Amino acid sequence: MAQTLEAMRRRIDTAEDLYGVVRVMKALAAASVRQYETAVESLVAYNDTIEAGLQIVLRRHPEAIPAQTEPGPRAVVIVFGSDQGMCGSFNEQVADHALAQMARPEMQADLTVLVIGERAVGRLEDAGCRIGGRFPVPGSLPGVVAAVNEVLLAVEGLRFREGIDRFILVHHRPVAPAGSRPGTQQLLPLDPAWLAGLARKDWQSRTLPGFTMAGRPLFSALIRQHLFVALYRAFTESLASENASRLASMHAAEKNIQNHLSELSLHYHQGRQQAITEEMLDIIAGFETLTEKDARAAG
Repeated sequence: MAQTLEAMRRRIDTAEDLYGVVRVMKALAAASVRQYETAVESLVAYNDTIEAGLQIVLRRHPEAIPAQTEPGPRAVVIVFGSDQGMCGSFNEQVADHALAQMARPEMQADLTVLVIGERAVGRLEDAGCRIGGRFPVPGSLPGVVAAVNEVLLAVEGLRFREGIDRFILVHHRPVAPAGSRPGTQQLLPLDPAWLAGLARKDWQSRTLPGFTMAGRPLFSALIRQHLFVALYRAFTESLASENASRLASMHAAEKNIQNHLSELSLHYHQGRQQAITEEMLDIIAGFETLTEKDARAAG
């Protein structure tokens, strides 16, 4: 019995240590979710500024709006997964969504897949996808800018070296109150209707701003910033969703450990009580035996 109780005590200690780790990971995930959500919110004003700049340039240079063209025979799908585990079915969901998008009739082309995060690669490779590049997931918010620039360089290389003109983003987006859902966004080509709508949009003040830079270079610079914002939002929304999934997983793990600890503690206390009872019975039996011996000796 003593050995059994000692083994149960070790199991309780291990479960309590694991419970502490889960609580720390839960707190870190909750803080990260809010951090990345704040980063997404901060993009709104910056994106509005870029669109305002495009609006002014296109009012003066409407010829910069590209004509509507049929998509080329090649396309690139950029899938955002994770490098770390313990985030539920996060990677499976985004990989399945990407595969479903690639199976659509309008996507029947020569497809190349770029993957952010190693944990989404296996499922895509098993489905026969051609992985054209792998990128690490930034470990913190300051690392997102470098990650965006790395992906942008890859996009520009595929555009100008290989003539690919269609780029699709597939990533998780946060969904209220604390979930996420994979979605799709076309990064390139730009939608001519969207640009034409910006050119026709009424300016919100009486004074139209001007610019001295040549129209074409300014338009190109603003488009690069637009692509940067789109990728930055994809990274931060994916990271916020990943941490929300991890938070949910840690919450479930915390409840399971609590239940397991309650069961272990109950069995441990029952075992201790049984051991104490057995010891008391042994003492009483020994006392009675001694009493009987003393009685026989006295008789």
